[in-house]
Amino acid sequence: MTRILATLALGAASLTTGCIVVPLNADGTVAYPVGAAPHTPIVQPAPPSQTLPVRLYPTNQAATASGMIAGTVTNHLNGRGTFTLNVGDETMAGEATRSGGSNARLGVANAYGARGSYANCRYTMNSATQGTGSCMFSNGAQYQLHIGT
Repeated sequence: MTRILATLALGAASLTTGCIVVPLNADGTVAYPVGAAPHTPIVQPAPPSQTLPVRLYPTNQAATASGMIAGTVTNHLNGRGTFTLNVGDETMAGEATRSGGSNARLGVANAYGARGSYANCRYTMNSATQGTGSCMFSNGAQYQLHIGT
């Protein structure tokens, strides 16, 4: 009988070898002992980005009321970026996306304002920091777009 109990005890011990008991809080999160810190994940740095000035010059009568418009495009160096324009007292924000493959110089940029106005732009990058294009606004205003310094 003692041999059977010893075998059962040895078998039970071998089944639990390598197991770790982790205490949990009532909400299911891991409860750490006093003084122990939870594992901190490695935070990857944000990818580099490049911010370029953007200027829009009126090319039709509807655009002359606003005059020149200034803004920025922040290139996240992955084919996408953020696009911001200051039109009078309204800030419009959106994104810029470059085409891939053989058309990687071509792109579109869109911005939207809190008052419901929007801009749709198409552009071509002549270098990594300069480009030109055109923009059409929701009120019919048309602009020539210049990117870079």
